[in-house]
Amino acid sequence: MRAPSFRAGPPRAGSLRARVPGGPYGDRHRRPHDPRAAAYGPAPSGGPYGPGAADSRTPYARSAPAEPRGGRRARRAAALAGALAALGLLGVAAAGPALADGPDDFTIEDPRITESSGLAASRAHPGVYWTHNDSEDGPYVYAVDSRSGKTVATVSLRGIMPRDVEGISLGPDGDLYVGDIGDNLGGRWSEVWIYRFPEPKKLRDTTLTPTRYTVRYADGPRDAESLMVHPKTGRVYVASKNREGKGGVYAGPEKLSTFGVNTFRRVGDTEIWATDGAFSPDGTRLILRTYMGAEMYRWTAEGRPKPIDTVRVPMQRQGESVTFTLDGRYLMFGSEGEASDVEPVELEDEVLSEQAAKAKAADEKRGGGDADGESAGDNGDLAVGAATLAAAYLAWTGLRRLFGRRD
Repeated sequence: MRAPSFRAGPPRAGSLRARVPGGPYGDRHRRPHDPRAAAYGPAPSGGPYGPGAADSRTPYARSAPAEPRGGRRARRAAALAGALAALGLLGVAAAGPALADGPDDFTIEDPRITESSGLAASRAHPGVYWTHNDSEDGPYVYAVDSRSGKTVATVSLRGIMPRDVEGISLGPDGDLYVGDIGDNLGGRWSEVWIYRFPEPKKLRDTTLTPTRYTVRYADGPRDAESLMVHPKTGRVYVASKNREGKGGVYAGPEKLSTFGVNTFRRVGDTEIWATDGAFSPDGTRLILRTYMGAEMYRWTAEGRPKPIDTVRVPMQRQGESVTFTLDGRYLMFGSEGEASDVEPVELEDEVLSEQAAKAKAADEKRGGGDADGESAGDNGDLAVGAATLAAAYLAWTGLRRLFGRRD
C-alpha cells in the first residue's frame, strides 16, 4: 500500500486537521491494527509519519519528503511533452522515409531575359544555370539560381558585338563556350563565331575579354542553334537545322585555334529541327531538341551520333534550350519569353547515359530486396510499422502518466 503524503504548513480553516486533534486522522485513527505502531508509541505530531518526514523510531515509515506542488506540475508537463513528441514521431513514422526528389522546375525572373536560347548547368555552382538571350541583346551571359529564379551574376563580354547567339556549353576545362552561330537568313553568313571564357569562381557581375574563334562549315554556310562541347575530349560540335528537317552534326578541330578559320565537318545526319543540344556529363549521350520534341543519341567511340529514341518534352511556349543535370538523370528544358519556365524531365532505360544508369542501379541495389524477392518497399513498410508501434506505445505511456495521477 502506498504511503500517503501531505502538504506541510498550517492547516486551513475547516480542514480535517483543524477539526481533529492528533494529526489528519485524529487519535482514533492512528492505525491501531498495526502492532508496530503500539510498540513504538504514539505517532509524532503532524501525522503518523511526522511533519513531512518519517520518525527515526519507525522503520516501517520511510517515505520520501512530500513533493512540492510545482514539482508535480513540472512532472506532468514533462509527461505531456513526451507524449506529444511520441505523437510527432508517430506522424513521421506513418509518413515513411523521404524519397529522393529530382530537380524542381523554376521560372527565370530577370526581366532582361526574354529570349533564353541556351542553357548550361554550372559545375562550379550547383543549382545555377547559365543562359543568354537570342539576338538583339548584347554581349551578356546570365547565371540564374534555380532555387529562386533570380539572376545571381551577369558576365559582360568585352570587345564583341554578337549577331545571333544561340547556344552555350561548359567544357571539361571549366570554360564556358558561347555560340554566335545563328543565321536567320537561311545560311548566308560565310562565317560564325564561338566565344570562350572561364566560368567565374565567384557569382557576381563582371566584365571580361573572351577568346574568339572563327568558324566555317566544310559544306557551306548554314543555320544552327545547338552548340555542344564534349565533356571528356573537349571537342566542340554544332548541330545545324533547316526547314526540310535535314540537319547535321558538325565536329570542329580537336583543338580550336584563334589563328585563321576553324573548319567544322559533318559527322552525322539528323532529321529534326534542332533548337539546342547537350552532351550527358559522361559523354555517352547527346540530346537534340526541337520546339515540340527531342531525340536522344548514343555517342559512339568514333565520335558520331547514333539514334536511340525520342524523349518527352514539356509543353512550352517556344522550346529553345536543353541541358543535362549534373548527375545525368534529368534533362532541363527551357523556353523563350518573359518569365519563361525551365522544367525537368527524368530519363529512364536506354536514354539514360551509362554513368547515370550505373548510379541508378547501385542506388536500387543498396535499397533493394533479398533473395526471396522482398523489395525495398516491403522492408521499408516493416520498418515504418515497427516505428509506428513504438511511437504509439510511447504516446500511450506518456498520456497514462499524465492522467493517471491526481494531486
